[in-house]
Amino acid sequence: MTNPNAHDITVLNGLIETTLDSVDGYREAAEQTEDPHYRTLFETRSAERRQVVEDLSGAVRGLGGDPEPQGSILAKAHRAFLDVKHALLRNDDSVVGSIDSGEGFIADKFEKALEDAGISATTRETVRRAYAAIKVGHDEMHALKHSLEGQRDASNPLYPT
Repeated sequence: MTNPNAHDITVLNGLIETTLDSVDGYREAAEQTEDPHYRTLFETRSAERRQVVEDLSGAVRGLGGDPEPQGSILAKAHRAFLDVKHALLRNDDSVVGSIDSGEGFIADKFEKALEDAGISATTRETVRRAYAAIKVGHDEMHALKHSLEGQRDASNPLYPT
Protein backbone atom coordinates (compact mmCIF):
# COMPACT_ATOMS: atom_id res chain seq x y z
CA MET A 1 0.00 0.00 0.00
CA THR A 2 1.39 3.39 -0.97
CA ASN A 3 1.37 6.37 1.31
CA PRO A 4 -1.09 9.00 0.00
CA ASN A 5 1.32 11.62 1.38
CA ALA A 6 4.28 10.35 -0.65
CA HIS A 7 4.71 13.56 -2.65
CA ASP A 8 4.60 15.77 0.45
CA ILE A 9 7.10 13.49 2.18
CA THR A 10 9.44 13.64 -0.83
CA VAL A 11 9.28 17.46 -0.95
CA LEU A 12 9.86 17.78 2.80
CA ASN A 13 12.74 15.30 2.74
CA GLY A 14 14.38 17.27 -0.07
CA LEU A 15 14.16 20.38 2.10
CA ILE A 16 15.49 18.45 5.11
CA GLU A 17 18.48 17.27 3.09
CA THR A 18 19.28 20.80 1.90
CA THR A 19 18.79 22.26 5.38
CA LEU A 20 21.07 19.60 6.89
CA ASP A 21 23.68 20.72 4.36
CA SER A 22 23.18 24.25 5.67
CA VAL A 23 23.56 23.08 9.29
CA ASP A 24 26.85 21.40 8.39
CA GLY A 25 28.03 24.37 6.32
CA TYR A 26 27.47 26.82 9.15
CA ARG A 27 29.11 24.48 11.65
CA GLU A 28 32.17 24.18 9.43
CA ALA A 29 32.25 27.93 8.82
CA ALA A 30 32.23 28.47 12.61
CA GLU A 31 35.18 26.10 12.90
CA GLN A 32 37.11 27.83 10.09
CA THR A 33 36.78 31.45 11.14
CA GLU A 34 39.13 33.07 13.60
CA ASP A 35 36.72 35.95 14.26
CA PRO A 36 34.72 35.30 17.46
CA HIS A 37 31.79 37.42 16.19
CA TYR A 38 31.51 35.31 13.02
CA ARG A 39 31.96 32.11 15.01
CA THR A 40 29.01 33.03 17.24
CA LEU A 41 26.93 34.10 14.23
CA PHE A 42 27.63 30.85 12.35
CA GLU A 43 27.01 28.66 15.42
CA THR A 44 23.70 30.44 16.05
CA ARG A 45 22.65 30.03 12.43
CA SER A 46 23.59 26.32 12.53
CA ALA A 47 21.40 25.82 15.61
CA GLU A 48 18.51 27.69 13.96
CA ARG A 49 18.80 25.48 10.89
CA ARG A 50 18.89 22.38 13.13
CA GLN A 51 15.53 23.53 14.55
CA VAL A 52 14.12 23.88 11.02
CA VAL A 53 15.27 20.29 10.33
CA GLU A 54 13.52 19.11 13.51
CA ASP A 55 10.30 20.89 12.52
CA LEU A 56 10.35 19.45 8.99
CA SER A 57 11.23 16.00 10.32
CA GLY A 58 8.24 16.14 12.67
CA ALA A 59 6.01 16.96 9.70
CA VAL A 60 7.40 13.99 7.75
CA ARG A 61 6.75 11.66 10.67
CA GLY A 62 3.25 13.12 10.99
CA LEU A 63 2.63 12.17 7.36
CA GLY A 64 3.74 8.60 8.03
CA GLY A 65 7.21 8.92 6.51
CA ASP A 66 10.81 8.63 7.60
CA PRO A 67 12.74 11.91 7.70
CA GLU A 68 15.94 12.25 5.69
CA PRO A 69 18.79 11.47 8.11
CA GLN A 70 21.67 13.24 6.35
CA GLY A 71 22.67 15.92 3.90
CA SER A 72 23.65 15.35 0.30
CA ILE A 73 26.86 13.89 -1.05
CA LEU A 74 27.13 16.81 -3.47
CA ALA A 75 27.15 19.31 -0.59
CA LYS A 76 29.92 17.38 1.16
CA ALA A 77 32.03 17.57 -2.00
CA HIS A 78 31.24 21.28 -2.36
CA ARG A 79 32.31 21.98 1.24
CA ALA A 80 35.55 20.08 0.66
CA PHE A 81 36.23 22.36 -2.32
CA LEU A 82 35.44 25.42 -0.18
CA ASP A 83 37.82 24.18 2.52
CA VAL A 84 40.61 24.19 -0.05
CA LYS A 85 39.56 27.60 -1.39
CA HIS A 86 39.43 29.06 2.11
CA ALA A 87 42.83 27.58 2.97
CA LEU A 88 44.29 29.27 -0.10
CA LEU A 89 42.60 32.64 0.43
CA ARG A 90 42.71 32.66 4.26
CA ASN A 91 39.99 35.24 4.77
CA ASP A 92 36.46 35.46 6.08
CA ASP A 93 35.28 37.11 2.85
CA SER A 94 35.62 33.76 1.07
CA VAL A 95 33.67 31.96 3.82
CA VAL A 96 30.89 34.56 3.84
CA GLY A 97 30.75 34.54 0.04
CA SER A 98 30.40 30.76 0.03
CA ILE A 99 27.69 30.91 2.67
CA ASP A 100 25.82 33.57 0.69
CA SER A 101 25.92 31.29 -2.35
CA GLY A 102 24.56 28.40 -0.29
CA GLU A 103 21.87 30.66 1.15
CA GLY A 104 20.70 31.48 -2.37
CA PHE A 105 20.49 27.77 -3.16
CA ILE A 106 18.47 26.88 -0.06
CA ALA A 107 16.12 29.86 -0.55
CA ASP A 108 15.46 28.71 -4.15
CA LYS A 109 14.63 25.17 -2.95
CA PHE A 110 12.11 26.47 -0.44
CA GLU A 111 10.57 28.84 -3.00
CA LYS A 112 10.16 25.99 -5.50
CA ALA A 113 8.55 23.84 -2.80
CA LEU A 114 6.09 26.64 -2.06
CA GLU A 115 5.21 26.84 -5.76
CA ASP A 116 4.60 23.05 -5.97
CA ALA A 117 0.88 22.68 -6.74
CA GLY A 118 1.01 19.01 -5.72
CA ILE A 119 1.63 19.51 -2.01
CA SER A 120 -1.16 19.70 0.54
CA ALA A 121 -2.18 22.95 2.23
CA THR A 122 -0.83 21.65 5.54
CA THR A 123 2.57 20.86 4.05
CA ARG A 124 2.63 24.21 2.25
CA GLU A 125 2.06 25.96 5.60
CA THR A 126 4.86 23.90 7.20
CA VAL A 127 7.19 24.87 4.34
CA ARG A 128 6.12 28.52 4.58
CA ARG A 129 6.95 28.67 8.30
CA ALA A 130 10.30 26.96 7.75
CA TYR A 131 11.08 29.28 4.84
CA ALA A 132 10.42 32.32 7.04
CA ALA A 133 13.26 31.13 9.32
CA ILE A 134 15.50 30.35 6.35
CA LYS A 135 14.83 33.76 4.78
CA VAL A 136 16.10 35.62 7.86
CA GLY A 137 19.47 33.85 7.56
CA HIS A 138 19.56 34.33 3.81
CA ASP A 139 18.97 38.07 4.09
CA GLU A 140 21.49 38.46 6.92
CA MET A 141 24.28 36.62 5.10
CA HIS A 142 23.57 38.52 1.89
CA ALA A 143 23.81 41.84 3.74
CA LEU A 144 27.00 40.71 5.48
CA LYS A 145 28.59 39.76 2.17
CA HIS A 146 27.80 43.17 0.68
CA SER A 147 29.01 44.92 3.81
CA LEU A 148 32.35 43.10 3.57
CA GLU A 149 32.60 43.95 -0.13
CA GLY A 150 31.96 47.61 0.70
CA GLN A 151 34.66 47.58 3.39
CA ARG A 152 37.11 45.99 0.98
CA ASP A 153 36.28 48.54 -1.72
CA ALA A 154 36.51 51.47 0.73
CA SER A 155 40.01 50.41 1.78
CA ASN A 156 41.15 50.36 -1.85
CA PRO A 157 43.42 53.34 -2.57
CA LEU A 158 41.52 53.88 -5.83
CA TYR A 159 38.20 54.17 -3.94
CA PRO A 160 36.73 57.65 -4.60
CA THR A 161 36.65 59.90 -1.54
